[in-house]
Amino acid sequence: MSLRIVKEYERGVAFRLGRLRPLLGPGIVVVLPGLDKMVRVDLRVVTLTIPPQEVITRDNVTARVNAVVLFKVTDPIRSVMAVENHAVATSQISQTTLRSVVGRAELDTLLAHRADLNEDLAKTIAQQSEPWGVQVDVVEIKDVEIPEIMQRAMAREAEAERERRAKVISARGELQASKELRDASIILSQSPASLQLRYLQTLLELGADQNSTVVFPLPIDILQPFLSAATAVTTHFTDRPKGDLDDSA
Repeated sequence: MSLRIVKEYERGVAFRLGRLRPLLGPGIVVVLPGLDKMVRVDLRVVTLTIPPQEVITRDNVTARVNAVVLFKVTDPIRSVMAVENHAVATSQISQTTLRSVVGRAELDTLLAHRADLNEDLAKTIAQQSEPWGVQVDVVEIKDVEIPEIMQRAMAREAEAERERRAKVISARGELQASKELRDASIILSQSPASLQLRYLQTLLELGADQNSTVVFPLPIDILQPFLSAATAVTTHFTDRPKGDLDDSA
């Protein structure tokens, strides 16, 4: 009845007639019945789920937030001597800290920048639990629930933002295309033959389809000599005096 087995991941905090004994374990330890009382302390990492908390963010949005805390006991003696129940105390301080930290943040920060909030939570909880011999390793916000009205408003905002981006991208594309067309027109104007080659290439592309009607564009350069001659004749008759015109008739 005096022998106890303390596992490798446990330690025994024993009291003899109310006085603290040296830390026991792991292995076989001796506990005198009636004189000693031993409390087993688990040194493994404990997963603590913080129940959903009703919080109001900095921008006055109501949300339900829950989180997960991973902690372990690093000093078994202090975890027994300094606090009645270190697990319950860690849970309570985690809940109050979660409400406090989330209440100082805006909704956008809560949704998009959880890493900063997690770091702030872990630091605050660790400062409170360190005197109890408890080390907080990880604090993660697991889920954020917001009202349905706010969800619809955020969906409309996201849709409007995407439409704005699409219009901006389309406008930038039109601007770039207009610049490229301007440069192309300048190059083609410097070489009329290249413009005719471009006409022929367009005609070839249109002729790829068997059931197609092709309207062949006639380059202005071909008609330029005839237009010039007609303009010269018209100018000649217009500039002659009236009497000369009658004699010619």
